[in-house]
Amino acid sequence: MTDMARVRTNSAQTKLLARLMRAEAEGEGDIGMLLVGNVGVNRVVADCLDFDDIRTIKQMVFQSPGGFEAVQKPYFYQRARNREIRLANRVIQGERRDPASNALWFFRPTGACPARWFNQVQSGRYKAHCFYLPTYADCPSVY
Repeated sequence: MTDMARVRTNSAQTKLLARLMRAEAEGEGDIGMLLVGNVGVNRVVADCLDFDDIRTIKQMVFQSPGGFEAVQKPYFYQRARNREIRLANRVIQGERRDPASNALWFFRPTGACPARWFNQVQSGRYKAHCFYLPTYADCPSVY
């Protein structure tokens, strides 16, 4: 881990994040995968809401309930590729992008993004995914 990293990690957990990013958003390109990575890292950093006991990438990826659907599909279990590993490292090292820079949730609606989702405010949309963030008062650690 370098001093600038947002979360503590190792090679295995970096590859786990890379696999999650690919499985959740490969069809949305590098930016879509980076946004998913932002949400994942934010969940590790967050000390609030549904994530107050999540402290590692592995805990975040396999959180249940409240985790990611991708871990239930065979595609997630394929080996991480160099492209996704590089993207995961960028997120771990602090690269943040809107609308996911402070987001803790995303989902893919069939139509427009609802303004609120499970009482969380929408921060924006990228291609098929809508992103949602907590208030600063509810979760200052992600800001």
